[in-house]
Amino acid sequence: MEKPVIISIKSTQNMDGQKDTIELVTQGVLRHSEEEGFALVYPESELTGLEGTLTTFRIAPDRITLLREGTINSEMIFEEGQKHFSLYETPFGGLMLGVKARIGEGGGSLSIRYALEADSQLIGENAFEIQVTEPTLDQRAPLDQAL
Repeated sequence: MEKPVIISIKSTQNMDGQKDTIELVTQGVLRHSEEEGFALVYPESELTGLEGTLTTFRIAPDRITLLREGTINSEMIFEEGQKHFSLYETPFGGLMLGVKARIGEGGGSLSIRYALEADSQLIGENAFEIQVTEPTLDQRAPLDQAL
């Protein structure tokens, strides 16, 4: 099953006492299969600084995987009480990150909070708050070709 959805994302980064918040509302798709569970897929925009990147949240009962492919390539795994190491590639080079997460999910919403580490040192605390809704008739514009 695949259906168009409206994805509202509030991303908060807290590094060195400075808090930055980006809010994005975009079209995407919600995919569901028996084998892989749910996935939210959307193209990034100029607003996020990740234009040219396709973002996918794979949602399983015990973990969430964030995949980015395109201008930025990364895979981050969020699992309650577990630390995962990921290589985060940027056009400027790579950075090894350690991630811990607290995951909450409730009827069309998703909450992820995690700490970022570089060389075993805490460099920031981040969060995603995501709401997924079906589009109204006037919101059903053609989805980006990247989807």
